[in-house]
Amino acid sequence: MMAIPPGLPVIARASFRCHRFRRVRLFVGATAILVAAVGCQEEVTAPTSLEGAPAMASAATVALAFNQVSGGARHTCGVTADNRAYCWGLNSSGQLGDGTSTQRLRPVPVAGMLRFRQVSAGGQSTCGLTTDNRAYCWGYGGDGELGNGTSTNRLTPVPVAGGRLFRWVDVSDYHACGVSYSDNKAYCWGYNGAGALGDGTTTTRLKPVAVAGGRQFREVKVGQLHTCGVTTTDQAFCWGWNSFGQIGDSSTSTRLTPSRVAGTLRFRQVDAGASFTCGVTTTGRAYCWGNGRVGQIGNGKAYLSYWPRAVAGGLTFRRVNTGEFHACGETTENRAYCWGWNLTGAIGDGTTTQRLRPVAVAGGHFFRQMSAGSSHTCGRTFAITYCWGGNDNGQLGEGTNNQRLTPYRVAAP
Repeated sequence: MMAIPPGLPVIARASFRCHRFRRVRLFVGATAILVAAVGCQEEVTAPTSLEGAPAMASAATVALAFNQVSGGARHTCGVTADNRAYCWGLNSSGQLGDGTSTQRLRPVPVAGMLRFRQVSAGGQSTCGLTTDNRAYCWGYGGDGELGNGTSTNRLTPVPVAGGRLFRWVDVSDYHACGVSYSDNKAYCWGYNGAGALGDGTTTTRLKPVAVAGGRQFREVKVGQLHTCGVTTTDQAFCWGWNSFGQIGDSSTSTRLTPSRVAGTLRFRQVDAGASFTCGVTTTGRAYCWGNGRVGQIGNGKAYLSYWPRAVAGGLTFRRVNTGEFHACGETTENRAYCWGWNLTGAIGDGTTTQRLRPVAVAGGHFFRQMSAGSSHTCGRTFAITYCWGGNDNGQLGEGTNNQRLTPYRVAAP
């Protein structure tokens, strides 16, 4: 099992079910926290059609062309050009959705006839949106993160309760959230002991509940035990666990309802990591805040920040995506950069050296979308998907369990 970065406090009571590293149970007021699992999410445009890629045959000898990819804890999922969902990697709770609990080293199709336009790979669960804006989840459901009204694991997709339409859905280790279609309201479900659902309580919910405040959100992204979102007026709000300043409101107070990120920055996009958060402003500058002790804030220092700090280098980003202890982003020229912890090679620069500021991903590829998982990262070019980093459960999808320090092409099914 991968070592925890030095200098991070550990909670005494922990249930180690792998998320994007380890599952932990945090209670508000706990004096020590395990900074572990994170919501590793991806970014796509919704509900309009996704970026196109030439359709490719799904024969065993031909690799799939993905329109979107999402790195989870120790599994990865993606949506092909013809709106089919595939997953690979760890499958202990059915998070691959193929009707089994068998680990897969190559992509396997999610069971059923559903057509998806977006998927989100979480800890031991996965959620996705169909082409008609219906939310489905599968895998581990013990904390209600499947949103179907039960705490039962599911090996194939089940509909999120309530019949609500969504334009976006995101799942982490303990909880999931979505933005409704077409009124742009935020809803969350799952574990709520630290207020990550944003409904003003610490009550776990097995079905979606509205985030307090009635704001209209463009997107909502889930971290380990906190959640952040960007409103349709470009304001960033976060709520939930805040021991490391990941809410970004200049405090370390847990927030049970949305709290605005400090400062006057206008954000186009945000993403919530384990105990940190990053975002891209409307001018294309990347900022991060929260726990930066292993470089995940990307400003050249290794410390906490309770409000946004500019990522070093002056790069212009289109998107930034947070993993467990690292972050990656695509510039407006579609070049990939990553920073933070790098023990497993998730930075993709050919080393295992921790990086306190962005470094270019090796290979010179032009990436259209990236997704940082727990110990790995995946990204797609126009028609090819690559992954790199930790691969102990086959989460790189290249047919082996070999660690890769630079991008390696995802194999054909």
